[in-house]
Amino acid sequence: MTVPGDKSVTHRAIILTSLAEGESRLSSYCRGEDCLNTMRAFQALGIQIEEQPDVLRVQGKGMWGLREADAPIDCGNSGTGTRLLAGLLAGQDFFTILTGDESIRRRPMGRVVKPLREMGAVIAGRKGGELAPLAITGTRLHGIEYSSPVASAQIKSALLFAGLFAEGTMRFREPRLSRDHTERMFQSFGIPLRQEAGALVLEGRPSSGWAGRAIVIPGDFSAAAFFLVGASIIPGSDVTIQNVGINPTRTGLIDVLTAMGANIEVLNRRDQAGEPVADLEVRFSALKGVDVPPERAPSMIDEYLVLAVAAAFAEGTTVMRGLKELRVKESDRLEATAAMLRVSGVAVEIENDDLIVHGKGRAPGGGLVATHMDHRIAMSALAMGLATDQPVTVDDAAFIATSFPGFADLMRGLGADYA
Repeated sequence: MTVPGDKSVTHRAIILTSLAEGESRLSSYCRGEDCLNTMRAFQALGIQIEEQPDVLRVQGKGMWGLREADAPIDCGNSGTGTRLLAGLLAGQDFFTILTGDESIRRRPMGRVVKPLREMGAVIAGRKGGELAPLAITGTRLHGIEYSSPVASAQIKSALLFAGLFAEGTMRFREPRLSRDHTERMFQSFGIPLRQEAGALVLEGRPSSGWAGRAIVIPGDFSAAAFFLVGASIIPGSDVTIQNVGINPTRTGLIDVLTAMGANIEVLNRRDQAGEPVADLEVRFSALKGVDVPPERAPSMIDEYLVLAVAAAFAEGTTVMRGLKELRVKESDRLEATAAMLRVSGVAVEIENDDLIVHGKGRAPGGGLVATHMDHRIAMSALAMGLATDQPVTVDDAAFIATSFPGFADLMRGLGADYA
C-alpha cells in the first residue's frame, strides 16, 4: 500500500515553488484540505497553480512576485499553513488577513507573532495577536538572533520564510532539533542557509532567486503511523507501506515501537526531493510497555496519539513523558487522548505533562470518542477499534480529510470493518 504525500513537505513545496522562477511540478502531493488551503492561498496571492489528481503545476513568479489578495485568506484547519504564511507575508509590501476555522481561531499564534514583531513585523490580531484572525501589514524586516523556547518546526519555518525577505542576517536556535523539512528544501533549491555554532544562519534578500523544478513528495510518515500500529496489534497482519519518508526528525515512533517489541523492517532506502525514503514492512508482534523520555517528543509529536493505542494493547505500563506541546495542537491532545482510551476501557492517567497507559494486551472498546474537530484523534480512535473487543465509534470523522482523504477506504482495503 501507499499513503498520501507528506503534508509538511507539501506545504513547504507549494511555498517555495510559488517563490521560484518558472514552472514546477509537484508529484504525489498531499491532497488533504490543509495543503489544498495553502494552494488556494497562493492562488489568491496571484500564483497560477493547476490542480490535477497526482500533480500540481505551479507557475512561480520569483521572490517578489506575490500580490495582495482581494479577500481574507482562509487557512482552514491548518496551523502549519497559518504560521508559515504569517512569516512569509510579514515581509511583503501589501496587507493580508489570515483566518481559519473554529479550531485555528483557538490555537496560539503568539509563538510566531512575537519573534516576527522583533524582526519589525506589523501584525494585529485577537488578544494582541495571540489568536487568529491575524492582520499583517507587510513591511521591511530585519534579521534577528532568536532562541526558541520550544523545539517547533512551525516557529523555525515561519522565521526562515520571514528571514528570506529581511535585511541582514537571521540566526535561529532551538533546544532540540525539530522537523528539518524547511532546511532540506532550502538547500535543495540552493537557498544559502547554513549551520554555524549550533544556529541556523540565513542571509536575507539573496542576490539571486531559484528556478522551478520537479519534486516528488515522499509518503507521509505520520499517515503511515496508523498502519504501523494497526498491523502491530492485529494477529496475522503483514503490511508493507511503500515510498514513506523516513526523515530522522520524524521517525521516533519506529524506535519506540521497536523497543516495545514491534516487528518493523526498513527496506529499499533511497533519497527523494532531498528527503530519505524507504518501504516499511510491519508484522504483528506482542508488545510490552516502555518508558518514552521527553527527548523523543520533537521526532514524534504527531504520533503520540496512535502510540497510546499501541500502549493500550501492550502488556505492562507505558509512560510518555514531556508532552506539553500536545496541549496546543488542533485540540488539547493530551487530555483528548486520555479520554479516547478511557471510554474504551483502558486504564490511563495524566501526571503533569506525562501520559501513563496501563496496557493489558487487549482493550474492551465500545466507547464513543469525542474528536474535538481533530483529525488525528479520529484516526487514532478508528485504529484502536481495529483490535478492541467491541467497536469504537467517533463522533465526527469529517476532519480526517484535512490530512488524509481516503483513510477509511485504505483501511477497508486491508480488512478493516468500518461503517
